Amino acid sequence: MQVGAACTRVKDGQLEILLITGRKSGRWVIPKGWQMKALSNGEAASIEAWEEAGVIDAARSETPLGTYISRKRLKDGTKAEVEVVVFHLKVKDASETYPEAKQRQRAWFSPTEAASHVREPELKKILLDLT
Repeated sequence: MQVGAACTRVKDGQLEILLITGRKSGRWVIPKGWQMKALSNGEAASIEAWEEAGVIDAARSETPLGTYISRKRLKDGTKAEVEVVVFHLKVKDASETYPEAKQRQRAWFSPTEAASHVREPELKKILLDLT
């Protein structure tokens, strides 16, 4: 199981969702990663949002928004389906400098645009339900 962060902000009265590109695939995704020992899944999602997207200040819901299935290539080259539990982070601030800044692009989208950019149907629904 992995944890993911649906990062949102309100800018000029409009809700926006933060997406990042995958390091290898280049496709738009939400920040996500493996569960972390000694941390709640929500805490781990916040750490992934920092490392992959530069989110430094966000109010996090401890109740997941939902789950989706992600197809992932593992280190040994095999492909696996991984369940991703998604937590909502209401972003107050993000840094231009963060651990994976040179490896990924990030952009803010309307919920409809964000949903059109991601591949997984369940993730599309989670993003659209944020409106």
